[in-house]
Amino acid sequence: MRRRVTFSRNLTLSLSRTCRCYCKYCSFATHRAHLHAPSEVEEILDRAVSRHHVKELLVLTGEKPEVNPRVAEQLAEWGHADFTGYVAWVCERALERGILPHTNLGVLSPGDLRRLRDVTASQGLMLESISERLMETVHAGSPSKHPARRLETIAAAGELKIPFTSGILVGIGETEEERMASLEALAAVCERHGHIQEVILQNFVPHQSYYGREPAEIADAAARGYWRTGVGHGPQLPMPAWACAVTIEDMKRLVAEARRLMPEVGIQVPPNLSDWWVELVRAGATDLGGLSANGDHISPEHPFPSPTQVRKRLRAEGVALSERLCVYPEYIDREWIAEPVLDVIKRCYWSFIPRRGSGRRGGAPVAEDTAPRAVARAASGLALTADELTALFAEQRPAVIEEMRAAADELRQELAGETVTFVVNRNLNISNVCVVGCAFCGFGQSRRSPDAYEHSEQEFARRVEEAVQAGATELCMQSGIHPDWGLEDYEKWLRLAKRLAPQLHLHAYSPMEVSHMCEVSGLAPRAVFARLREAGLGSTPGTAAEVLHDGVRERISPNKLPVARWVEIIEASHAEGIRSTVTVMFGHIEEPWELAEHMRVVRELQERTGGFTEFVPLSFIPFHTLLGRTHGIEEISREENLKHTAAFRLALGRTVTNLQASWVKMGLDAATEALRWGVNDLGGTLMEESISRMAGSYHGVRLEPADLIAAAHQAGRPAAERSTLYEIRGRFPLSRPPTELSPREAA
Repeated sequence: MRRRVTFSRNLTLSLSRTCRCYCKYCSFATHRAHLHAPSEVEEILDRAVSRHHVKELLVLTGEKPEVNPRVAEQLAEWGHADFTGYVAWVCERALERGILPHTNLGVLSPGDLRRLRDVTASQGLMLESISERLMETVHAGSPSKHPARRLETIAAAGELKIPFTSGILVGIGETEEERMASLEALAAVCERHGHIQEVILQNFVPHQSYYGREPAEIADAAARGYWRTGVGHGPQLPMPAWACAVTIEDMKRLVAEARRLMPEVGIQVPPNLSDWWVELVRAGATDLGGLSANGDHISPEHPFPSPTQVRKRLRAEGVALSERLCVYPEYIDREWIAEPVLDVIKRCYWSFIPRRGSGRRGGAPVAEDTAPRAVARAASGLALTADELTALFAEQRPAVIEEMRAAADELRQELAGETVTFVVNRNLNISNVCVVGCAFCGFGQSRRSPDAYEHSEQEFARRVEEAVQAGATELCMQSGIHPDWGLEDYEKWLRLAKRLAPQLHLHAYSPMEVSHMCEVSGLAPRAVFARLREAGLGSTPGTAAEVLHDGVRERISPNKLPVARWVEIIEASHAEGIRSTVTVMFGHIEEPWELAEHMRVVRELQERTGGFTEFVPLSFIPFHTLLGRTHGIEEISREENLKHTAAFRLALGRTVTNLQASWVKMGLDAATEALRWGVNDLGGTLMEESISRMAGSYHGVRLEPADLIAAAHQAGRPAAERSTLYEIRGRFPLSRPPTELSPREAA
């Protein structure tokens, strides 16, 4: 099952329900004059911004409303030659407020599609069914519902490069063969044009007549009630004679067929029309559509669940719910999006733009020959310029990336040799109570949260004893920033650990924690480190680095220590003779040039102090974090992860010997492959890894030494157990498999 399901935070505007069609299943359309006035539209949009914080305006209408003389007359009074012109005006007003329009106006001419392309992020039209038989039953009197006409509009949108949503309506009298044929028809259009971003698989539910009532008002009231109380099941009405039964097994087969025919296309299932949507997610559905803040205007008595309600339900399945824009990320590009719309995305929603670059960086682009030149210079250990570092992180050409890999691997061999090292350690996160509130974190909790915890001394002692029994040589201790802890509390945990297990090396307290100790004690960083060392501190984890660029830090964690303070803390640690690691957290909102700045800061700091034992790249885990939920951040690909790994090695040159792959972030298979990309260390056995796990990592929280030895051997390299400070404790040659090796063979 997928780790992530998406949705759009939208508001529905039923601009006109006047329709030229007479579909038997529709309760939305009316044949009377219905049209929202400009003043009503602006009021709705203002309310959408101030109350609902939506990102998408879903514009629903009947087909060709101006066939009604009164609607046509009203449009002319407002200065619009036709309804499409009025819709374009509405979209412009939405864009002014930072809301992205998605329109669904029915069958349109290429000219109308083109006009709307200038002011929309995406458009849509349900195919519904390929069956021409239905023109004599449910679609009688609705000529624009003919499959050929709808496919013409969908294809025309593809020729115009419009990101498009389509789908099928199931249960309106079609056969299973016709359902599958409908998906095949959509797949064929998609294959020709590549513009279908998602396919909706929508099951029909019967509605009562809403004659004389406004479906939008019914939908809004139902949604507000459901979001407030959690109780909101629509009425169970008898199926009409022309309808056909739809079962969960029918829907699962459709999901599977859609996945087979269109593997790169999103598969949307409505979560308000049945109780089986979770099972369809298990079967491969990837999207839940727009969880509209003002309800479902097509099925007004069937409100969408709120994002909070959906997130809670999915979390029980181990699946994260993440926001997306109405336009899928792969289409956020000048080729697919008109410039005025793209400007709004860059201004308001740049974090949703794929990591190929959001356009936030000004100045001239980096020249094509910069990356190859940087590889050659880095292979000699030379410090790279900002443009050269930027070029390495932004590089996409396979041949150049292979040059990066080879150069990084040669540099690794020169500095660290062939041996792959690891440490037997235990993570111990004493408390997750935290006041910082980082958008990238799924670990920290407020003190009042039901998920908050703080270990007792007895529990702490039990976990230390487990580490000793497992043969650990290191205890890694980090926690949230607890508002009640003073310097004495941090010293207490060190002393307790040393009393219980004096042989353990204590690798403890991030720069953020140390900065907090300075603030509450009034002491300078060096004085704090002197006290921590006396209490038993052996080394410092160089975490809380994230990306050492204040612009990034302000966006992902405005309450976290700035770059200058992080550098000051680490320099104080090194000055007191306490060595540290150094990390980077990448693959979220950062740009290549911001990673370049991070590496400049790290390299210059190492050249001043020489205190870093290792560099640890940490790829961002988005699933249960605020960035992942509301900013559309996806997990970085394995290929991008490896490319960045090589770039980090080249950026460090000869200043830091050891480069670690985090198996808990990237998985053991990818970490093993990273041994060809400049990595010489596989980190620790961990035993307990709460921070990545709470963010949604699915690569486990503990490995045995034999697992890490086997990974090294799989890469054709000998392994060695090390201490925290890289003293070799035991070697594991390639001559025998890990299962035949003694726990430690003498160095």
